[in-house]
Amino acid sequence: MDNITHSIIGFGVGEVVHRSLPDEADTQSQRVRHRLLLVSCALASNFPDLDLFLGKRLPDPLGYLLYHRGHTHTALMALPQALLLAALLWLCWPSARALLRASMPARWGLAASIVAGLALHLLLDFTNSYGVHPWYPFDGRWLYGDMVFIVEPLFWVAFGVPMALVMRWRFARMAGLAGLLAVLVAFAVKGYLGWTSFAALLLIGALCGAAQWRAGTRGRAGLLLALGVGLGFIAVQGVASQAGRQQITAALQGIDPASRVLDVAMTAFPSQPLCWSFVSVESNEAQGNYRLRRGVASIAPTWLEPLACPVGLVEQLPSQALSPGVLQFATASAGLQALRLLKQSNCQVDAWLRFGRAPLLALASGELSDYRFAATPRGNFTTLHFSQALKCPDGVPGWGYPRADLLSP
Repeated sequence: MDNITHSIIGFGVGEVVHRSLPDEADTQSQRVRHRLLLVSCALASNFPDLDLFLGKRLPDPLGYLLYHRGHTHTALMALPQALLLAALLWLCWPSARALLRASMPARWGLAASIVAGLALHLLLDFTNSYGVHPWYPFDGRWLYGDMVFIVEPLFWVAFGVPMALVMRWRFARMAGLAGLLAVLVAFAVKGYLGWTSFAALLLIGALCGAAQWRAGTRGRAGLLLALGVGLGFIAVQGVASQAGRQQITAALQGIDPASRVLDVAMTAFPSQPLCWSFVSVESNEAQGNYRLRRGVASIAPTWLEPLACPVGLVEQLPSQALSPGVLQFATASAGLQALRLLKQSNCQVDAWLRFGRAPLLALASGELSDYRFAATPRGNFTTLHFSQALKCPDGVPGWGYPRADLLSP
């Protein structure tokens, strides 16, 4: 997820933890604990992304691809991260340090906030199509949720409205709500968010806000409702993603029964469970090649046509209907033997294949890229210009190969 989403959810969960604990002995201690738990949960919700600073350990693009969502996004590394963050807060925040010495509820609250923040980061990152491998080194496989768009305004609204309403100053409350509304309007105008989704988000914000307002100054009903809405949304997206994958797989098998569908990477649109973009991977061992397809699908085409998905995020290319509700925008193919030989003979390619879920091999230009990101506005950031002349990279993590099913007969 993006760091704005991580932060908003972190602040919201920190507020829930604070309001779930007994009050401190005096008003000043209560305020210090409030700030401490909000800050600690928000920081923990972003802490694993410090792995972005490790990217220079490998040449581009391998550094980013193999170290982002890498070691700091594993369950094993959560404990040292939690201890490091707690130590930094202890050393750099004198009033919090004094409170923690004196208050058991504050100590429990800090522990709960940090643990919740780190766990939520891994959970939210799992929901995207980019992937994580949380059980490394015991299991190096990438896990893909394929459920939630990388920037999901539902979380902003569900948590942002109650958090705005609990602010102490009226001006801050109004500014927070106005800023959130302005962002939603901008998203809708630019075509990143459908107007039906816009209306649904306004309703969700109103419900969470009303619940929090009625709960009073120490209540948490709106925040707990936001948590429930967020978890329910993820569950709905998971069911919709699976339905879309089955629909696309059936369409691909109907077009080419001789090919085997290995994977369909599903990417959601913001706050729209009926619309999905996809990249498929098919293999035909008998013909010695594999095919990648990129397109968009609607799991309810009688209600919503695929091209009616958020226009700002749907590719503006000629399309081919693969089945009712499934459109293809582009396709590419490459040789299985060529990919396998390169993996064995080229250490750069071998390292890259520890990331690539939809590997597009272009032998003529000496490029390897992940087809999931072929349509990004600034170009495909995963593109590797491989060469036998370059030195083999050191420090390649031992992640599993996402396309191990392509790399051997």
